[in-house]
Amino acid sequence: MTTSTRISLDTIIKEKKLTVYFQPIVANKSTDIFAYEALIRGPIDTPFHSPLALFEEATKQGRLVELELLCRSLSIQQFQSLKLDGKLFLNASPDTLFQPGFRGGETLRMLEKANLSASRVVIELTEHSPLDNYQMVREAIKHYKNMGFEIAMDDLGSGYSGLRMWDELRPDYVKIDRYFVSNIGVDKVRQQFVLSIKNIADELNCKVIAEGIETEDEFRFIEKMGLPFSQGYYFAKPAALPVRKIPKKLFFSDANAGITLLDPSTPIVAELLQHIPAVSEHDTVEQCANLFKLNRSWESIPVVRWTASGQQKPLGLIRRSCLTKLLFLKFGRELSGKKSIQSLVDTNVMMLEKYLAIEQVSQAINQQSEAQKALEFIITKQGNYEGVGSIIALVKMISNLQITNARYANPLTLLPGNVPINKKLEQYICAEYPFVIAYIDLDNFKPYNDYYGYEKGDQIITGVANILREVVTEPHDFIGHIGGDDFIIITSNELMKSICEAILTKFSEWVRHRYLPEDQVMGGISAKDRFGKDQFYPMLTLSIGCVEFPSPFCTSYHDVAVLATDAKSMAKKQKGNSVYIANAQVDAANCAQYQQPNAAGIALSA
Repeated sequence: MTTSTRISLDTIIKEKKLTVYFQPIVANKSTDIFAYEALIRGPIDTPFHSPLALFEEATKQGRLVELELLCRSLSIQQFQSLKLDGKLFLNASPDTLFQPGFRGGETLRMLEKANLSASRVVIELTEHSPLDNYQMVREAIKHYKNMGFEIAMDDLGSGYSGLRMWDELRPDYVKIDRYFVSNIGVDKVRQQFVLSIKNIADELNCKVIAEGIETEDEFRFIEKMGLPFSQGYYFAKPAALPVRKIPKKLFFSDANAGITLLDPSTPIVAELLQHIPAVSEHDTVEQCANLFKLNRSWESIPVVRWTASGQQKPLGLIRRSCLTKLLFLKFGRELSGKKSIQSLVDTNVMMLEKYLAIEQVSQAINQQSEAQKALEFIITKQGNYEGVGSIIALVKMISNLQITNARYANPLTLLPGNVPINKKLEQYICAEYPFVIAYIDLDNFKPYNDYYGYEKGDQIITGVANILREVVTEPHDFIGHIGGDDFIIITSNELMKSICEAILTKFSEWVRHRYLPEDQVMGGISAKDRFGKDQFYPMLTLSIGCVEFPSPFCTSYHDVAVLATDAKSMAKKQKGNSVYIANAQVDAANCAQYQQPNAAGIALSA
């Protein structure tokens, strides 16, 4: 190493020739800036403008602690000077804990001087070498936490940052490395990795930050998977004067409508996307013929209309077979080669938005006319051309999904059973959406089943399921069959009271005809109870216990079940068809403590 390089590093530290950059960390649901990560850059005209080179040199010279404390001090001062909102993420290397110059309490003194609370600071551990002394790092982290700091672990899945470090250190936040975020929408392995990390984080009460998000597609998929925080160039690059607000258009688009509450494991159309360049409607027959010649595996070429703003609006497909037939005619190439392909475009082609869930595509496939014989369909993004997909692959994916759904369906009603019910509840919980749950139970069903026989009993069960299907019709509403005579509705519909009343009205009119005329006159049946004594049982009625869950609410579907069961019990105390509506005014932290919910409710009769 040259003397000038040593002097350069020495000058940088003594004269504080460092610039602090800040990059926002975004809360996906609220669309607000949650925090800023402080990043250091050296003088722009030196080899040490790169932080990697700067810290490597400091490590070689034994000045890592000195440099890191200086960076920390400047970051805190600048954060306060700019009056930035949210938390401050400060990078720290575990290596500094083993250096002779390390002194505890320095960061707290810096914060006191800047009048910044430790609760607003997150110490982000960045590991660039193997970590062996976990015991010492655990003690240091405990020391930081006792002072009010939170801890983050950087670049999970990259370098030395692995599952053992996560387990040993138990940080408050974990950042998923950019490698696993890149092209996540079309990479099944990366999707599974990120889902696994999310599931582990949920168990450890650790918050996940997806870093390195550079495209809208990556953000949409990360948001769909339910990760709470994002960071990357898609929102903002690091800057000395950072953005203070993220444009709302980066979070919302028509293409994203309706996918928020999907199960993260549910496939979407984008997973079938093949990037085949489109041709313009004004291109010639000969140009298309040459493209087919160069790409022998292509059976179709997408055709688009270019707008004044540079967007590509899909028109349809040019078929290889159609073009071949034309060019094989006598003088076909001479007569048609220079002509526009406009008249040859097959416009009777299925077009699907890339963020559409595969489970929502079945209807589009069923409605496909006999004329649509294409092996491909066009994939769009907000109406603009993105690529093509294979019909065969789409049908296969739909079939696999239907097989999976059938596996967990109730065999009598074919409604989703307990596994999909619990998954749907977890989706609402992860998305932090307000929702209503209605727990529906038949009253006096066992005496009816014993009196009329199981076949008539099954007809009652399937009849209730059909009534629910008739009344609950919104696309994102969910009907499940818990088992026996118990059903559940999960919805974000604010008109749940009216929906329940409609269910009860339909049921009371329908169920009367499930009795013999003489029993209809009596208004019920006489049957023996469990003790063998004659007992009169009124006609079947429904009890519906509803709970309105604001956002945020419970932390798991187990907590939701406690509240829903209690509401159903309250409904069953009413005579006849009844609804009991409770409002669970609890936050996610308190809900787990509920054994007997303190919920205010109103009882209705129908």
